[in-house]
Amino acid sequence: MWVDCLGGRLRNPSRTRDQPPAVSVVHNRIGGWNRLRPKLAYVGRGVLNLIAVLAVGFGCQALIRGRVPEWVGLISLCAVFVASYLAGVRWIERRPPSEFLARPARTEFPAGLGLGLALFTATMLSLWMFRVYRPSGWGSLVPLAGGFLSALSAAILEEIIFRGFLFRLSEKLIGLWGALALTSALFGALHAFNPGATIGSSVAIALEAGVLLGAAYALKQRLWLPIGLHLGWNFAEGSIFGMSVSGHTKQGSLIAGTLLGRGLLTGGAFGPENSIVAVVICFAVALFLLFRTVTTRRQAKPPVRVAHS
Repeated sequence: MWVDCLGGRLRNPSRTRDQPPAVSVVHNRIGGWNRLRPKLAYVGRGVLNLIAVLAVGFGCQALIRGRVPEWVGLISLCAVFVASYLAGVRWIERRPPSEFLARPARTEFPAGLGLGLALFTATMLSLWMFRVYRPSGWGSLVPLAGGFLSALSAAILEEIIFRGFLFRLSEKLIGLWGALALTSALFGALHAFNPGATIGSSVAIALEAGVLLGAAYALKQRLWLPIGLHLGWNFAEGSIFGMSVSGHTKQGSLIAGTLLGRGLLTGGAFGPENSIVAVVICFAVALFLLFRTVTTRRQAKPPVRVAHS
């Protein structure tokens, strides 16, 4: 649409004297469908890949359960999961795996790992200042290796499903904010079946973990940052500080200590992830990451050119 140089009236190139309004509406609808069709095709291929990856993962888990040591099973399951995801991206989705590029892993994975460790350490330091966390001494180095492997496997599997599939595909259809709301709610609902879980703990997980991890993925559009962040948080929570990880109690940790006080601060039986302190700290960092994401995407958009005649 532009201004007629002679008459000063608005003209619409999609509407002419020879084209009735009904035809214009049809053309607009066809144009909308043509823009939507590639997105639906992209999401459809992604859903097929998700089904294939889940089928391979569940099949692998059924084959190795009880037949190999736990640590061998975790490594095997993660390797099969990642391999099937990459294979599906190539042969089902027919696109390059940009979310798993190798070169950015050298910086993004350590950055996520460090951020996750720092966030949980800040949470425990805050609980100590509120006098509800009471460290009682040093524990043991023995559980660290197993704890790291367990946290790594959970981070890889959950991030591939929730950010690699659900966030990426839903963002194609409903945008950044819709994808963030949907995947955060689903992530909180997934943890509703854990020991000690309540409605409050599911909301806490959705806000502190779902939003934070979604923001970490959205910032770079790659999985390395959220995988490292997820790993750092869980490893610090269970293997370093000995706290319950989403309701699951770890055996042995580097630092021995207990939480005593109001459930609003301690998180109750579910652990510190249900603490208001963890929610506030993680949600604040998530808002910062989202601000960076929006700013970066806005700067990356090409300037709009106005046609004149």
